[in-house]
Amino acid sequence: MSQVQEEPKVAKDTKEKILRAAMDLMALYGYKGASVRKIAKAVGIRESAIYNHFKNKEEIFKTILASLFTTPFDDFFENHPPEKDAIEGKNYLMKFAATIKELSFDARNEKLFRIIMLEIMQSDEVRKQFLKYFFDENIKKLSTAFFVMMQHALIRSGDPILMAQEFFAPLFYYRLEITLFRMDERPTHSLSSIFEKHVDFFWEGIAL
Repeated sequence: MSQVQEEPKVAKDTKEKILRAAMDLMALYGYKGASVRKIAKAVGIRESAIYNHFKNKEEIFKTILASLFTTPFDDFFENHPPEKDAIEGKNYLMKFAATIKELSFDARNEKLFRIIMLEIMQSDEVRKQFLKYFFDENIKKLSTAFFVMMQHALIRSGDPILMAQEFFAPLFYYRLEITLFRMDERPTHSLSSIFEKHVDFFWEGIAL
């Protein structure tokens, strides 16, 4: 019976260092500006050593890209299925907003977000995944949550898709604003409570 051979620890560690360095550089300079030479220099290895772990820069980018759209949202909708938990009403929206807040202030996810913003106009693949992720994985599931709230007479009737878009759009903007503030080395403490305030404001307008 054959066994799957695990990647040696040293090789695995080097691979992770390459990905972290590439992520840092791409967050600053974009895909085109993050050359294999720069990545190797940041890791402290020869440029040729990169190819022991990745075929080329495109493969590095695709590996990073796979994590660009893998976030705590996956766990959120799994742990809080809208079909069941949306009856919590405002509390459900608070939990969702808290997830975005966590992403917004997390250093690693901020780097991933920067890459998305830099590459969305340049890469068809990033644009395709961005639209799929934000519509299919967020807006559609949020719309299900609002539909459930309507069924339980928690909120006024309306278009659940539009309601989901109206709720999500400001949260996305706050995440972008935090990233821009940090890029300019401006303090972000003034935005620390904006997510909760948005939920309060939004709920006041839709609650019965």
